[in-house]
Amino acid sequence: MNSLPITLLSRIEDAGINASAPPQQRWIDGWLLRYSAGKAKRTRCVQAVAQGRLPLDQRLELCAAVLRDAGLPMVVRITPFSLPEGLDTALADRGYGRFDETRVMVARRLPTHAEPLPNGLALEPLAPAEFAEVVGCLRGSPPGHRAAHAERLALSPVPYQGWVLRRADSADSGAVLACGQTAVESELVGVYDVFTDPAVRGQGLARRLCSALLARAGAAGASMAYLQVDADNAPARAIYHRLGFDDAYSYHYRAPDPDAA
Repeated sequence: MNSLPITLLSRIEDAGINASAPPQQRWIDGWLLRYSAGKAKRTRCVQAVAQGRLPLDQRLELCAAVLRDAGLPMVVRITPFSLPEGLDTALADRGYGRFDETRVMVARRLPTHAEPLPNGLALEPLAPAEFAEVVGCLRGSPPGHRAAHAERLALSPVPYQGWVLRRADSADSGAVLACGQTAVESELVGVYDVFTDPAVRGQGLARRLCSALLARAGAAGASMAYLQVDADNAPARAIYHRLGFDDAYSYHYRAPDPDAA
């Protein structure tokens, strides 16, 4: 992992929490509990961000009850900043299984110029609802996940801008080949929902798309970027490394039933 200052990593963690905020959330004894019906686990889990005062088992049950009422499984997100200290071990002792390790990657410099797009492709901005539908269609997400994603983007406390790469000069004009979006908070820009149509992978489209988004964010005043990617997604991690991202820290989830989560 990259040895960045802990104060910077903490700000990046805060930015990621802010950018994933759904309207369905509440505080329970210092923990931020989210219970959106969307796909992203960051929006339907316990964010253990404060020490709290209640006994751990009582706090876990209060959170689990809210998630049950929402029709969601109990999930806790574990980061280097999770509180109380020792929470990861305490959950493991209670039978909570570990799953879905994710790397937070950081680029301390943004490109000043975007890589050129292939001939015949155009970069187009989309409104939140349109973007949620496009990325949901590419992923094969069910309608409920798409609706929850659109709601979260529209009501986010951090402004998002979605982008798509389309064909502009062929019989397949208008088809979306890749998509991604950015969320800007102060000098930090988060890169989210990067996805390439499986039929056109391996052509460098995700790299060119991200290069364009980062260059635009830099021109608008951002100076540093972050993103979150599955630890096992080697192709995506290789793309981000080539764009100047390095591993900063990791997080994972724990749940009584990881398969249900």
